[in-house]
Amino acid sequence: MAEEKIRVLLVDDHTLFRSGIRSLLQSYACFEIVGEAGDGREGIRLAGQLRPDVALLDNNMPGLSGREAARLLLEEAPETRVLMLTVSEDADDLIETLRAGACGYLLKNIQAETLVSAIKTAAQGESVVSPQMMGKLLGGVRSAAGRTVAGAAAAPALAVGGRSTAAGTAEGGDVDRLSPREREILQFIARGQSNKEIARALDLSESTVKIHVQNMLRKLNLSSRVQAAVFAVEHGIGQSPEV
Repeated sequence: MAEEKIRVLLVDDHTLFRSGIRSLLQSYACFEIVGEAGDGREGIRLAGQLRPDVALLDNNMPGLSGREAARLLLEEAPETRVLMLTVSEDADDLIETLRAGACGYLLKNIQAETLVSAIKTAAQGESVVSPQMMGKLLGGVRSAAGRTVAGAAAAPALAVGGRSTAAGTAEGGDVDRLSPREREILQFIARGQSNKEIARALDLSESTVKIHVQNMLRKLNLSSRVQAAVFAVEHGIGQSPEV
């Protein structure tokens, strides 16, 4: 029986770039391009009509920004996973995009295999952020946490993969349930490091690190490493190396 394909909608005002992404994804049997749009409003209409598994959105489009399109698209097709694919490395764009409900934020200079992996990850219900942007995301969370500690009324909720978290009030389980190794790995995740980097630092296999990450997410009642990183920062884990 053939594996069910991941249905993808492309929303980008640059025709040439959109064509390149289409050609890339069509070279993989696991993807099906169900539609294309040159602006946010057309993307919203097509999402409601086609109900794609994943929508790739550019952030800087005329008329309607990508993050506003993401919010409206998810109202129209809430089951669709939205990945922002953009040139913007601005931390505010990143945070506002996640607040709008997008499950990920990718830079257009990523490698082709990274994009393919990210779309698969998103389709499985997980969140993904370009490694270059993870530090900016965590920096924004640290700033929000600092404002809360200083006596601010409350930090704005940050949607990460469809779930909300605010500084000091993150969803998740008790960190005391983690084993020493899981807590150690959480510290690395809080600094934006990949499984490969963690494995190298701890002299473990990458598959062993992956198992520890899965166990850690289950114990903390979180669904992605992005949520785990935010959780760690909000709880003061990994702000200074302990390993």
